[in-house]
Amino acid sequence: MTKARMVGWAHSPFGKREAPDTKALMAEVAKPALDHAGLGLDDVDGVFVGVLNGGFSKQDFQAALVGMAEEGLAMVPAVRMENACATGSAALYSAIDFIEAGRGRVALVVGAEKMTGLPTAETGDILLSASYREEEANVEGGFAGLFGRIAQGYFQRFGDRSEELAMIAAKNHANGMANPYAHMRRDFGFEFCNTVSDKNPYVAAPLRRTDCSLISDGAAAIVLADEEIAADLERAIAFRARAHVNDVLALSRRDPSEFAGPREAWKRALAASGLTLDDLDMVETHDCFTIAELIQYEAMGLAARGEGYKVVREGINRKDGKLPINPSGGLKSKGHPIGATGVSMHVMAAMQLMGEAGDMQIENTRLAGVFNMGGAAVANYVSILERAH
Repeated sequence: MTKARMVGWAHSPFGKREAPDTKALMAEVAKPALDHAGLGLDDVDGVFVGVLNGGFSKQDFQAALVGMAEEGLAMVPAVRMENACATGSAALYSAIDFIEAGRGRVALVVGAEKMTGLPTAETGDILLSASYREEEANVEGGFAGLFGRIAQGYFQRFGDRSEELAMIAAKNHANGMANPYAHMRRDFGFEFCNTVSDKNPYVAAPLRRTDCSLISDGAAAIVLADEEIAADLERAIAFRARAHVNDVLALSRRDPSEFAGPREAWKRALAASGLTLDDLDMVETHDCFTIAELIQYEAMGLAARGEGYKVVREGINRKDGKLPINPSGGLKSKGHPIGATGVSMHVMAAMQLMGEAGDMQIENTRLAGVFNMGGAAVANYVSILERAH
């Protein structure tokens, strides 16, 4: 069976963009990704689109919009995937399956989202579609409120870790200063992130504004090719392993602070790769909220349950630490345009592996991990990436 390789990519700036819709955002990355790969529109056998939408725009049928954004792709089979905040990874994994099943040799993956065109309250309600509305629709603070509850439960069980959350936020904002695509390129520092103020109020206690990722517009694209085609191209990033594990949607039916789904996804991916965390050189992880990144340290195996704070205090997660986490700035600084996020995370890791990450670069990166999750640790994707040549 042939294996799929990442052979090119493109990334738009994330933020409050003038681009009016996902079609315009897709146009910023589709052709540039193919150019980066050294391939043309005629080489593409399938297009895989990741867009949540959910009401951000009345225009849907997002798969067809790629052919509107880039007319040379209008006749190429295209499908759209949706899996909450892991929508981008769902599109990417579907494209990998397409190639590895032999149905095509080159695939274009495009993730995009236009989120800032609506009032914040409406955006918050749309994001609640990634929760179990029957039980969670009335949680104060929307999705931030759900993670606020997760943080409350975690603190009650393991102690108040507000300072460590502020340290995570400060780390990611400092890292984001080096990311030219980041929504918020501003180093706030620990004291600001740790202090409740008019500029950093509680959004959903104990989570402050600096503990929450940004509402962003943006797009990212990846070109995949089979091994034979990839062998003749400049870049080729291999999936040493990948895993997708789901958990129960309703928080009431599981321990929300355990992140059992992410834990199992990491376990399966590492087992399939024949590696341990000690072998990885960096990780891009899904810090939709700082409490999520903290618990993910435990889920991936960097610390025992309740001891994720040690990863922060010991500096393991820093760019100069044992396992740099989110050298891109993560969702916290880079932004979180839902459909683009999973694609973006894989692009950031691929740039590191190719030594093309600029000021974000972690020296001698040979193995990289990516963790992207949909909802409150419901749809969980782990990729272990390495250079193929």
